[in-house]
Amino acid sequence: MKSVIIASAIASAAAFAPAQVGRQSTAVSLDITGEVGAQIPLGAFDPLGIMKDADQAKFDTWREIEIKHGRVAMLAVTGYLTTYAGVRFPGAEEVPSGFAAVGWLATTSEGLQILPQMMLFFFIAEMINRDASEVTGVTPAFPGDYRNGWIDFGWDKYDEKTKLRKRAIELNNGRAAQMGILGLMVHENMGNVADILPLANN
Repeated sequence: MKSVIIASAIASAAAFAPAQVGRQSTAVSLDITGEVGAQIPLGAFDPLGIMKDADQAKFDTWREIEIKHGRVAMLAVTGYLTTYAGVRFPGAEEVPSGFAAVGWLATTSEGLQILPQMMLFFFIAEMINRDASEVTGVTPAFPGDYRNGWIDFGWDKYDEKTKLRKRAIELNNGRAAQMGILGLMVHENMGNVADILPLANN
């Protein structure tokens, strides 16, 4: 678990490289100071220098990675807090909360039955939540745009200023969630997660 925490810390630091506004191709070093996500108080936060001498293609790749990690982290924090509050599906009342549930899945007969279902769900989710332009022919409007021409939720009705604001909100929520789930992992391994989650119900 310690190695997972260290790897998560490194990934989280890299995840703060800010976002794109346009898709301009250039051979010179890309200026990321005006991109979505480069904002107060940190600006274009790139402590590892990943974007040094980057072109638009490299930036778009890292931005998509950041967005996807942020989305997963938001789900992870929500799930962690929900189970620590004592919420369970019917029949799953004995499943421990937090990361102890991983051990339960691997060591109990019920858990071993659930694992294949989880793997199938992850596979389907990964197939749906990706750039499928090679299949649909629809080019994403920005990195992390997985509408693929069939789902919209009214996005195209927003003006450009609103779209940029909503993209920045998602980026910042994802960044906060990445740090949040890392913090929960650290405190659980320290044994004091209940001190920061007063409603914890193990």
